[in-house]
Amino acid sequence: MDTQALAQRFTEVLGDLGLECMGVEFTPAQGQSTLRVYLDVSGTAEEGREVTLDDCEAASRELSALLDVEDPVPGHYVLEVSSPGLDRPLFTAAHFAKVVGQEIKVLLKAPIDGRRRLRGKVVSVDGEQISLEAEGKVFGFEHAAVESARVVPDWAALGYVPQPKRGGKKPGKKAN
Repeated sequence: MDTQALAQRFTEVLGDLGLECMGVEFTPAQGQSTLRVYLDVSGTAEEGREVTLDDCEAASRELSALLDVEDPVPGHYVLEVSSPGLDRPLFTAAHFAKVVGQEIKVLLKAPIDGRRRLRGKVVSVDGEQISLEAEGKVFGFEHAAVESARVVPDWAALGYVPQPKRGGKKPGKKAN
């Protein structure tokens, strides 16, 4: 199954809802597989709009109807439709270009310098060529070499880092 072609077909169907399909993940399993569809607001939608639960429900109805008619996915599966979330997946080189300067995690199809897993900041994207700074080195690879990639949320910038307790003992000091 060509997930990129399926994502393109889903985007065509979702256009009237002001949505697009960011990407599709298919996870085969014994008995029941999962078809996960990630939605984003289309470029033509109003500024600042985000994917809502109502959007996911409407998209799920539209995509279920399409899947019933066209039947592009073999076997039994569960359809999951969601927004990409804070740790959004990166399916295309264009997705990498949107997060230049941000930290990401990448799993490569084959090792580069003995590494398949990288975590670092996206330095640049030139066409399909991606540069990632990780561990003081810059790794360059084609988008085709990426098995999966996700943004690493900046929890501190989002205000989710726990604050130190007030009035507590300082570390390293013993009580008398």
